[in-house]
Amino acid sequence: MPTILITGANRGIGLELVRQYAADGWHVLACCRSPENAHDLNKLAQHSNGQITLHLLDVTQAAQRAALVAQLKGQAIDILFNSAGVSGSWSSQGFGQCQEKEWLDVLHINVVTPMLMMQDFAANVALSERKIIANMSSKMGSITDNTSGGSYLYRSSKAALNMVNKSAAHDLARKGIAVVALHPGWVRTDMGGPNGELSVEESVAALKHNLANVTFADSGRLIDIDGSTIPW
Repeated sequence: MPTILITGANRGIGLELVRQYAADGWHVLACCRSPENAHDLNKLAQHSNGQITLHLLDVTQAAQRAALVAQLKGQAIDILFNSAGVSGSWSSQGFGQCQEKEWLDVLHINVVTPMLMMQDFAANVALSERKIIANMSSKMGSITDNTSGGSYLYRSSKAALNMVNKSAAHDLARKGIAVVALHPGWVRTDMGGPNGELSVEESVAALKHNLANVTFADSGRLIDIDGSTIPW
């Protein structure tokens, strides 16, 4: 069966990715900071007949990443899905409100750790049949789409992730790996808020559809929830 590794798998879009991929018969490597406290994720795993395996992974911790690399050595991973991310406080992202430490924390989690995950697990992805790395981005990282200003922390982190994604697409081409950035839509989650246009179920169904249609020719794209390309 195909295998997917998902970070941030304990809630929101990450948890629903686990649910839907397992339902489709995938082996899901579900990674989160506190597996023992991820009650919904544990329930899914307990009823998955071994299809879902839980793994301790705070993506910011080098020792935990190294331990998982060692544990999964030689394991083919068809899709590496870097879903873990943060927005930062929306109330401190206007002009004149931005604070250095919070901004650096957002950049660390949203930009640096996806790159480190790609470096750590590219060899596993190269062993697989599908050879896809998916980075959860956002239309809010598009400079062209920015018509309102503000949201400096989140916008800048996703714009930077888009550049990391594009560079990795070039660098991993020799391994036959397609690297894509995905916009999940405006989703009703803790991050997206209660007014989002999509449920997590609808968003994940669309993300899965887009990933199912990804080919090597798509590598480097920023893909909207409807499958179209979002301009940089």
